[in-house]
Amino acid sequence: MRPGSWRRNSGVRLELFDYPLPEERIAQEPLLRRDSSRLLHLDSTGDTRHRLFQDLPDLLSPGDLLIFNDTRVLPARLTGLKESGGARCELLLLSRSGEDRWMALVHPGRRLRGGASVRIGEHLLATIMGLGDEGGRLVEFSLSPGAPWHTTGEAIHALGEMPLPPYIHQKLEDPERYQTLHAREEGSAAAPTAGLHFTPEIHARLRERGVDSAFVTLHVGLATFRPVKVEEIDQHRMHSEVYSVPGATVRAIRECSGRVIAVGTTVVRCLESAAVAPRTVRGGPAETRLFIRPGYRFQVVDAMVTNFHMPRSTLVVMVSAFVGRERILGAYAEAVEEQYRFLSFGDATFLEPARQG
Repeated sequence: MRPGSWRRNSGVRLELFDYPLPEERIAQEPLLRRDSSRLLHLDSTGDTRHRLFQDLPDLLSPGDLLIFNDTRVLPARLTGLKESGGARCELLLLSRSGEDRWMALVHPGRRLRGGASVRIGEHLLATIMGLGDEGGRLVEFSLSPGAPWHTTGEAIHALGEMPLPPYIHQKLEDPERYQTLHAREEGSAAAPTAGLHFTPEIHARLRERGVDSAFVTLHVGLATFRPVKVEEIDQHRMHSEVYSVPGATVRAIRECSGRVIAVGTTVVRCLESAAVAPRTVRGGPAETRLFIRPGYRFQVVDAMVTNFHMPRSTLVVMVSAFVGRERILGAYAEAVEEQYRFLSFGDATFLEPARQG
């Protein structure tokens, strides 16, 4: 544990991070233009300002550094029929555990115990090897003779679908709309949705303004899909996610003359997990179980761009730690009243901590 990075807040109840979210405020599809979303700006004076995402470059200053997550979403949702009995089953791949093995969430879990097999299409077979470390299943894939693919990885790409969150009920016509423009390193089970708003035009304006960019990789895994089930948040156990910080990003943070601005909560988690001192991060690959909650002292991140998050989620807890619980819930209530679009395909926020003194 880094000295000064954490102050324990015992007895903080999950219900304090709840808020009413009408179902009609949950965006079901992306807007036609990525950067045409709205932007709620919670500024350092405590004021809430309503803008468009296209205004973001005007809110930044020369020397600021935007850091993006360049993970790419795997077509990780697979459906098939159980070999014994023919029941319809679903697998959500979370992380690779070997050449043909994956950690996955399975449904229905009670029917898919060790030894059960699921036929996906004509030539791909998924065999449940047993329970995984964190409540998922270890699944081994194999190809039948005559399969049109050379590897199980090729088959998964051909047969898998984008793993849209369960609160999105419409089919996504263009799977690339659930990928950011920066998506390069495949391995994520969900998109880093704050990055979905950025376009080449926005990036050009940022460069003209003297705002730099850098990248990290954090593959979204089980930590995103497991809800908080305990009443006191200190008792919640985060699942691990794999991340990596390139050397170029380590140097960019060290040399940054302005603010370090995280694009998304995955970047916040990555940078704060890699922090060894204020404005100093360790490069290379690692795993994190960091749960950022009120009482946490941020080491690296000065501001963040992020979407609106689900009530009672670890992400609402994180942004509450960043700008204050009452400030963020007040801003969310105002956003509901102003008919913002929420969650993955929704609008964005630009969050600045309150100015001290």
